[in-house]
Amino acid sequence: MNTGKISLAEAGKQAEYVLGGHGPRNLEVLKEAIREVDGSLGGDAYGKGKVIEDFQNKMAAYLGKESAVFFPSGTMAQQIALRIWCDEKQVKKVAYHPLCHLEIHEEDGLKELHHIEPVLLADKDRLIRLEDVERMPEDVSCLLLELPQREIGGQLPDYGELEAISAYCREKGIRLHLDGARLFEVTPYYGKTAAEICSLFDSVYVSFYKGIGGISGAVLAGSPDFTERSKVWKRRHGGDLFSLYPYVVSADYYFDRRIGRMEQYYEDAKELAALYNECHGVTTRPVVPVSNMFHVHIQLGKERLEALLVDIISETGIQLNHYVKDNGDSESSYEVSIGDMYAKVPKERIGDAFRVLDRKLNEELG
Repeated sequence: MNTGKISLAEAGKQAEYVLGGHGPRNLEVLKEAIREVDGSLGGDAYGKGKVIEDFQNKMAAYLGKESAVFFPSGTMAQQIALRIWCDEKQVKKVAYHPLCHLEIHEEDGLKELHHIEPVLLADKDRLIRLEDVERMPEDVSCLLLELPQREIGGQLPDYGELEAISAYCREKGIRLHLDGARLFEVTPYYGKTAAEICSLFDSVYVSFYKGIGGISGAVLAGSPDFTERSKVWKRRHGGDLFSLYPYVVSADYYFDRRIGRMEQYYEDAKELAALYNECHGVTTRPVVPVSNMFHVHIQLGKERLEALLVDIISETGIQLNHYVKDNGDSESSYEVSIGDMYAKVPKERIGDAFRVLDRKLNEELG
């Protein structure tokens, strides 16, 4: 067992292969995206210009919405979406999952900047169900659903239940907003197009740096009236940068490059999760992934698991993951997100790495 003299991060730099992601997040990401772009192409200025308007129209069509607006961040886009729906109903109350990004990763921005009160639905360890929605207070302006629910392993509701939730909200006059940070990645599981899924929602946010692998940026889509109001709030939030075209160009390039690979990422994730679940003391959540991502739970403390992962890099040249989260009670976990890198690893090398993982866990756990 590794003595801890080298960290997992340092060991990862020596790995020959990495199982997750699309590759290093370095300047090459931008250089590749602009390599074939005509240098005379005009940029955007404060949200106007052909480069940004063409991409917004392209995304609106792909998502099946009338209009779309490019934002520098999803955090900004989603807070603005919820503010618009609260202003429309003149009720500053929204509902979402206890582990929603707005609740746990945004320093209470929704509450401090917009004075919006969240209603937390369901237990933190499970998905929001129709019965949770039916028990919501009636004075809620908007319900936010995240597909997939990242913090619990990327779980998804049954599509029929999603349709029922949408119908209920429309009947009750409650706006339905989609946190679609990983929307593109769940279309293979549902067997639906992005537009078909988005038709169930009044507004939609999608990200371009997760499964798509761009530099940064997001799109907020909905009706023309909704997106025009979002542009006003975008200016108020300081999101109308003088130029956003480096983000737009990279989003467009990597969208075209990777949107057709989501099915392969999904199949690769199922293959990898099955390998994990054959190992001692390991379970994945979900057991069978429903997108390109899942969580790995291992019955070892954080320090012991990090040392074990360092040893696997040393012995096999394979980096299984770059970080470990301490869950307490001698359990650790980490998230796996499949991208371009997985297909580059020879299958026999992956098999070797998991045989070593299983052997080491068996030695550790007895």
